Amino acid sequence: MAAPGHRGSPLAALAVGVAATVLVSFCVVRPAASQQQQAEDKGEEEAQAQQRYNFRFVRHARDAPLVSHFNYIVVGGGTAGCPLAATLSENSRVLLLERGGYPYGNRNVSSEYHFADALADTSPRSPAQRFVSEDGVVNARARVLGGGSCLNAGFYTRASGEYVRAAGWDARLVNASYRWVEKELVFRPDVPKWQCALREGLLQAGVTPDNGYTLDHVHGTKIGGTIFDSTGRRHTAADFLRSANPGRLTVFLHATVSQILFRHREGSAKPVAYGVVFVDPTGVQHRVYRQGGGKSEVILAAGTLGSPQLLMLSGVGPRGHLEKHGIRAVLDHPMVGQGVADNPMNSVFVPSPVPVTLSLVQIVGVTRFGSFIEGISGSQFGIPLHDRSSRRRSHTFGMFSPMTGQLGALPPSERTPEAMRRAADAMRALDRRAFRGGFILEKILGPLSTGHIELRSTDPRANPAVTFNYFKDPKDVERCVRGIQTIERVVRSRAFSRFTYANATAMDAVFDRAKLANFLNLLPRHPRDTRPLQQYCRDTVMTIWHYHVGCHVGPVVDQDYRVIGVEGLRVVDSSTFKYSPGTNPQATVMMLGRYIGLKIQKEALTGK
Repeated sequence: MAAPGHRGSPLAALAVGVAATVLVSFCVVRPAASQQQQAEDKGEEEAQAQQRYNFRFVRHARDAPLVSHFNYIVVGGGTAGCPLAATLSENSRVLLLERGGYPYGNRNVSSEYHFADALADTSPRSPAQRFVSEDGVVNARARVLGGGSCLNAGFYTRASGEYVRAAGWDARLVNASYRWVEKELVFRPDVPKWQCALREGLLQAGVTPDNGYTLDHVHGTKIGGTIFDSTGRRHTAADFLRSANPGRLTVFLHATVSQILFRHREGSAKPVAYGVVFVDPTGVQHRVYRQGGGKSEVILAAGTLGSPQLLMLSGVGPRGHLEKHGIRAVLDHPMVGQGVADNPMNSVFVPSPVPVTLSLVQIVGVTRFGSFIEGISGSQFGIPLHDRSSRRRSHTFGMFSPMTGQLGALPPSERTPEAMRRAADAMRALDRRAFRGGFILEKILGPLSTGHIELRSTDPRANPAVTFNYFKDPKDVERCVRGIQTIERVVRSRAFSRFTYANATAMDAVFDRAKLANFLNLLPRHPRDTRPLQQYCRDTVMTIWHYHVGCHVGPVVDQDYRVIGVEGLRVVDSSTFKYSPGTNPQATVMMLGRYIGLKIQKEALTGK
């Protein structure tokens, strides 16, 4: 396949994979502090400039008419919903309803250097809505136009060919849809020295072959794409709306859909979805109806939590559970909300004797035993490095910190809000120099362990109750153990030696002084940690925000993503995946929005 061009130019040019013998060519020194500040300032300016894209079709929900009609009603303006709506608008009138706000002009979304701030923001208007699974692991769901692409670490990689075949997708249309996505917002990253050391360390640890730079999902070690450009500015799924037909697309922000409307049509035994009800922030209800007969649909793209939640709120789900909440069952659909999974992630903090440049996920080791190895680095893990005295900000300490809810040093049952506050206060009091280094993490393929989503209330704004059952399947535990063992080999490799302390005594001195061991996971098998690796995996499990299933193909939706048992309704998002694709699902979620949009267009034109 054609690989993207160098970071800073969108995916439009060919690039040749580079062998390990020229590894040094990937090791780019990132901007100095003053240059980073300039890049940050430029990123803010460009983010503000994006508001001048003249998205005149984007409006606030309070300005919506009480009743309206569209061919396609897309619920959820996220990673799948934006490319889906943009594609459908080429030939049809489309309404896109997003419960969150605008991503542009928000530094926490747009700037790589403020990446963790969005996850740490727990305010009512935060683009990240925090939730805690019944397992005790803190997680987040997107609440912003552009969805999870506004919150993630930016890594971009396709699903494997095997995954595409198993999904029953048209490979040619899949590839065309990926290319459409990549032309718009995928870049080739500069790779700083810490990431280069991780890459070579993975190769020395046996995660081979060296695949150079590629967007393909292949075994071995690779450099992937990124949705951050050379200034550190994030590009999101909302950018796809630039390619929409502005005369046929309407987007309402801060529009919370509370119900899908169903009726029984004469001659059909199946309930028919004919519209939705959404509520604006003032509490006013608005109704939207399908218009166009067979060439119109309601399409849910509300994500792994939102889509099954909305189905159940609308009467499609397990009858007994719905009746407990006083909801009349339109269709007894026992598999809605079932099988939900989150890839368990375990991270290891590796302190460095030298300063380390900020970097998000760029390198991945795809092992053959079912674990993916990645890393992020930074002297202060995403803390804004150049606070201006006129607007000081509280430090978030990056994506694996108590501020973002990731307190892996405590077992999940002990990660109370009070414990997270204590850890955050203690970390703020520590010498910043103690935080030099980076995190190496491993994520489980699959996983095999699954759980379920249930309604906690009938409030569509509230998070449902989610149980992931991390590590319930022993095969997942053993994959984690082998992943941690691989991380150990990487850290002790010759390639990574510059970024580790020469001996355990020197490293322990740093941790004893800073008491970091109370908050951050260290490599296991040191004097302070006598747990077997299996228990270490269970005790230090965190999320990597890749949850999926709940409306998966087969039990809930068919191969064309139509909800089984009803008419006029589809689901197009990560809730339809049985397994999370690639090492990061965002590429495939965006591709799926484009792919299904093209399929629907063809069906409307041909009647098939």
